Formats: sequence, C-alpha cells, structure tokens
Amino acid sequence: MLLTMRMRVLGIESSCDETAAAVVDEHGLVLSDVVESQIALHAPWGGVVPELAARDHLRAIVPVVRAALRDAGTELDALSGIAVTVRPGLAGALLVGTLVAKTLSWSTGLPIVGVDHLVGHLLAVHLRRPGAPAPPPYPFVALLASGGHTAIYRVDGPLAANIVELGATRDDAAGEAFDKVAKLLGLGYPGGPVVDRLAKEGNPRAHDLPLPMLAGDSLEFSFSGIKSWVARHVAREGRPASPAAMADLCASFQRAVVEVLARKTIRAAKAEGVSHVVLCGGVAANRGLRERAAALCEKNGLVLSVPPIASCTDNAAMIAYAGAMRLVAGERDDASLTTSTRTQLPRVTRKGRGRRDAGERSDP
Repeated sequence: MLLTMRMRVLGIESSCDETAAAVVDEHGLVLSDVVESQIALHAPWGGVVPELAARDHLRAIVPVVRAALRDAGTELDALSGIAVTVRPGLAGALLVGTLVAKTLSWSTGLPIVGVDHLVGHLLAVHLRRPGAPAPPPYPFVALLASGGHTAIYRVDGPLAANIVELGATRDDAAGEAFDKVAKLLGLGYPGGPVVDRLAKEGNPRAHDLPLPMLAGDSLEFSFSGIKSWVARHVAREGRPASPAAMADLCASFQRAVVEVLARKTIRAAKAEGVSHVVLCGGVAANRGLRERAAALCEKNGLVLSVPPIASCTDNAAMIAYAGAMRLVAGERDDASLTTSTRTQLPRVTRKGRGRRDAGERSDP
C-alpha cells in the first residue's frame, strides 16, 4: 500500500526498566514521548531485578500508552502502525510490551512491526525534538554505549540489514562498569550519572588506571579490568574518605573509560572513510564522553552528532521511528511475532578472553 498521508506510528518500549510509549512520524518528529522509570523500584537492590521489572511493566504499560496517545492528540484508529521492541532485553519485560502491541494490532487491524532495541538507539539521532542536532547523512559510524551494550557500528541506512558491527565489548558494557564501580564506592544506583557529576570536580590524572586494548588497530573493548582495578584499590585503601578524594577517583575512572570509547570510535570512522560520527545509548549522556568525542572529532576533521539526553536513554520514540522506517520499506510482521533476548545484528566480537582468529565471527 502506498503511503499518501502523514504517517504516525505508536512505539512501545519495555525491554528493561523503563515503560515507554511514543508517537512519531516518518520524518522523526516526536509528537509524544512518555517514559515511566523503575529506578526507585530497583535502587534498593543495586540493579535491575527482572521479575520486578516485568511486573511493573504490567502495571504501567496501559496508562503509559494512553498518555502517549493523549499527548499526541490522536486516537488508535488514526495511527499508521504500531512498533514494539522485541529484542534484545529481559525476557519477561519484552513479553509485556509485545503482547500489548499485538493485542492493539489485532483489535484495530493496524500493521505491527518488531524493532531491535539497538537499531532504535542507532537511529535516535534522527528524532526531531527540541535541542536535537540535524541528523547526519548515511553512512555514519556510531558508538552505542549503554548499561547492557557497548559496540561500534557502521550505519548505511535505517534498516537492520544496513547496519554492521565493527567491534564490541568482550565483557562488561561501559554503562555496566560505571554502575559496578559506583556500587563499589557506595554511590548508589544508577551510578553513571553520579560518577559523571563527581568526575567534573576531580583530577582525572590522580590515579593511573589502565587504558585496556587501546594499542594497535582493534575496535574491541574490555572494561572488566578497569572495574577490577577499582575493586582492588578500594580493598586496599578503603573507600575515599573525603569528597575531593572521591571526586579524584571518579574522574580517573571516567577518563580511562571515556578515552578508550572516544579514541576507538574515531579510529573506526577513519578506517571506514566515514566523516560523520554519532554517540548513542545511555552512556552518550555522559558529559566527559561528549566533550572528549567532540575534541577528537574536531582534531580529526569529523562531524559529531549527539542526540539530546531524552533520545540517548531508553525511550519509545526511537522505537516508533525505527518501526516507521520498516513500514516505509514495506516490511510487516504478524501474530507470530516473537521476542528474543539477543540482538538481530550480527556480532563480530566474541565474548571472553583469548586470541581472535582473522575473520572470526560469532553467531548473531
């Protein structure tokens, strides 16, 4: 069917600890964006508890969807389609959003498309909302860094088939390392924003942390060693006793992570011959990463695009836009749509330690 009128797509996101719904058009204009966070629910446990997350999605998802439709000034029957995160994520959490989306599709006859959460992040730079930069042209190289994922991708278009992983983490994701270090230092959950805030006041060279896997031309990451360095330091010295000492340790830790992320992303862009670089995912909200990436891009003649923070953290607007791109391409799913805890994007980085053979790939 040819699309002759403005497309409006409802996006539903429930892959982890945010229940979200949004309405976006095919040009990325965000008409509504509602996010209900579970941070307070999981904070006492120091991390996301999958069963609690799924139960809270059940409680919140219908009111959140209603709020997104109300804020967009539209009704279900005025939509062009429904997009929902189906992978990767927590199994129970994904199931809640997918069942709601399939029910809405069945009851209204609206087409439904499943969206890979990582594809949503990679396309979030195209969302049009206040403070958003002009979207970069294809192709671009993107660093996707979040609590569960850290990888560099070449993005040649808006569909999953247009996206290629260039390198990823062998162990901890960058956001996971931030949260684990914050827990070691008694800074609470989520730890990334707290570490970033304290790092601004500290000396980033107060401690000599390792810069893992930075030598050579590898685009892979490893952050478990940095986390272990902080754990050994705390075991030996105890937690920093003064605000200044805490700020110094946070600044030194953040510098090590940010330096590796930023320099490898620039390395990837130069190797691919691509002039546009994008930061996305929750860690893209980190002040230190934004500043370092901007400085390196300017030095190397590259153009950096960083979405507003609302587009970096988990949201449904990015899912709606990625779904709209699938609908524009004529793609549809049906009642057989299922969820998966793994991304559909093929991975070239194998988890764990050891030598990598040339050309080795891991299963998607």
